[in-house]
Amino acid sequence: MSVPTLTVTPSAAASAYARVGSGELDAPAGGSGFGDVLARAVQGVADAGRKADAESMRAIAGAGNLTEVATAVTKAELALQTAISIRDRVVQAYQDVSRMAI
Repeated sequence: MSVPTLTVTPSAAASAYARVGSGELDAPAGGSGFGDVLARAVQGVADAGRKADAESMRAIAGAGNLTEVATAVTKAELALQTAISIRDRVVQAYQDVSRMAI
């Protein structure tokens, strides 16, 4: 089963985030809720890692192109660094909110 690759743009993530409190995400029709956007982003990171692994294995077997391997590994690394950065910001925001006086 092939999973379609989806690129999540910052504007799509911001749009989904803006709709979180508006009630629009109670029953998302097209699967474009904030949680869905995050799930697709995580899936995209995993897909990039799998593609990098596949390209590396192909190169080890002698059938791959070094440029394709380097490109796939770089894309996977960038996707992972972006995901880690977003995670760190979410954790920081949670900590800031938890420290607020009620």
